[in-house]
Amino acid sequence: MSLSVRPTTIALATLGAVTTGLLAYAAYFDHKRRTDPDFRKNLKRESRRIARVAKEEAEAQGANQKRRIRQTVTEAQEEGFPTNVEEKEAYFMNEVGRGEVLCQNEKTHVEAALCFFRALKVYPQPGDLISIYDKTVPKPVLDIVAEMVAFDGSIPVGGFGGGPGSDAGGSTGAVDD
Repeated sequence: MSLSVRPTTIALATLGAVTTGLLAYAAYFDHKRRTDPDFRKNLKRESRRIARVAKEEAEAQGANQKRRIRQTVTEAQEEGFPTNVEEKEAYFMNEVGRGEVLCQNEKTHVEAALCFFRALKVYPQPGDLISIYDKTVPKPVLDIVAEMVAFDGSIPVGGFGGGPGSDAGGSTGAVDD
């Protein structure tokens, strides 16, 4: 007489054993967490360390992005901008179109912002264009454009960011914080 065990029985027994093991570990962990002060201290210490590392990475990434923004603005200034009216119009349309395409992908937000910045440089009324950007460009890209404008400093804008004083008729020239 041979005993045959079906595969489903083996699978269910294995699943039951794994589940029991996980539940036992969870109960042990919870018991340790509640009763052992050293274990709690180690958990808090590890949690703080992870938070500190994440904060440092975020700061480094922010500094890297600012450096990249400054570098792209400097490169754009070195390339120069068209001076002829027809060339400016074609350049503007090209850059806005490229910016709209690039802002769809999170990885190309800096490149998209650079396109919008270039278009802003050749537009005759930068304040009006910024109010249009404020309504149409995604906020992360708009924030990068704002950093580029602040770094460049040669674009005359009243209020950047769409605050109450940034419309064309009532702008006082102050940036709303």
